[in-house]
Amino acid sequence: MYKRIGIIAVLFLFVLNNVSAQKKMNFVEVDSTSYQLFQQQKWVELIDYSARSRKQGIDFFYLQARTGIAFFELGKYRTASEWFLKAYKNDRQFEWLQEYVYYSLVYSGRKDEAMKLANDFSATMKNKIGFKKSKILRAALEVGYSFNSDFDQLTTLDLGKKIDGGGDYGEAFFLEYYHFESFDLSHQILPGFSLNHNLTYLQSTLEQTVDWGTKTTFPIKTNQFQYFINPHFVLGQKIHLSPALSVLWGNTSYFVGSLDNNSNRIFTEVDSDFSDFIFSASAWSHFGNLSPGAEVNFCNIYDETFTQLSAWVTFYPFSNADYYITPRVYFKSDSKNSLSYNTFGISGGAQLGKVHLNVQYLIGDMENFIEAAGYVVSNIPGKSDHKFTGSVYIPITKSGQWVFRYINQDVEEKYRIYVSGVESNSINYNFTKHTITAGISWSF
Repeated sequence: MYKRIGIIAVLFLFVLNNVSAQKKMNFVEVDSTSYQLFQQQKWVELIDYSARSRKQGIDFFYLQARTGIAFFELGKYRTASEWFLKAYKNDRQFEWLQEYVYYSLVYSGRKDEAMKLANDFSATMKNKIGFKKSKILRAALEVGYSFNSDFDQLTTLDLGKKIDGGGDYGEAFFLEYYHFESFDLSHQILPGFSLNHNLTYLQSTLEQTVDWGTKTTFPIKTNQFQYFINPHFVLGQKIHLSPALSVLWGNTSYFVGSLDNNSNRIFTEVDSDFSDFIFSASAWSHFGNLSPGAEVNFCNIYDETFTQLSAWVTFYPFSNADYYITPRVYFKSDSKNSLSYNTFGISGGAQLGKVHLNVQYLIGDMENFIEAAGYVVSNIPGKSDHKFTGSVYIPITKSGQWVFRYINQDVEEKYRIYVSGVESNSINYNFTKHTITAGISWSF
């Protein structure tokens, strides 16, 4: 009995002593101890001590700034920026704090927010970071070549026999290859407001195959232009709003079979112009190591109107822009189907020394699929159920870098049978499309 009472007394004294020790923390002690840890560059201890002091309700400007510096020195720039911004709200006059605010946001991948805040920095700091109210931000040139690795096999298949066309008019368009050239330009209109442009030219080569008694083939060329314009606004401190418009137009030709007055089969070349458009609006923000966002696309492609929605969240496991992963889910509705799940995507990036790697994988029902607010438009005639993209960024100067990409995508299209000009039957065929690109960009 006495032993039990003794144990209880010891525990009571331990708790009492612990509570007393916690009560001893005060502003003067926290300021002094946190400053000593800061001077000794004991960043982990400083972060832990600051957290314990805040649990007791002690927080102030210099403690916020020292906490931010501790996270900054550990390379956790996103967490650091939160503490610097708290301190900055309390006192904006210190140039050293302005610099920490700016670079913590830049290293977090949030340069647009940094530039907006820099508008209120001192003249000395503006000059130091090269601040300008309006300027060109980025220019880039990229070229690519895509080819169908199954082209030779497809052109030798007798799809009409597989579908038992019975001599009726059968037709398919087999993609052989295409190339594209793309130019990007981004410029800041005002701090917190920028404008992105892209102009892309694409030329594809196809083989039109017609089975109508005998097999006849025709080479087909399609020329396509795309203009993309994308304003980007920073609302308040960290709300991003980004509408976009993508307009595609071009021309192609194909051959149509018919009977002449003597019932002989003849083919006539038909020229055709086309145009598509995509309007998008996206919004996102930042909360610690998470950046959630959502996007809506209103589209008209091949005279089909549809809506695509998507939502994502980017996770930065090390609280900086060196490593990140983004799961994203897509929904779609059109004239035949209500809004429903369409595609799932996962992307991520890693900084390996000076080289940055980025990968993306999409799986779903991708027909007339929209990526990156309409910057990438899959307006191919068929559909795809998976797509892999890998990108490598290699710096060549302080402001310039190379980019190389590889894209692997499966495509499903149709061989169609027509009777009296009306489609009566079809069969699917598949191929794999490989795309290789190379580009160079400059940041200003």
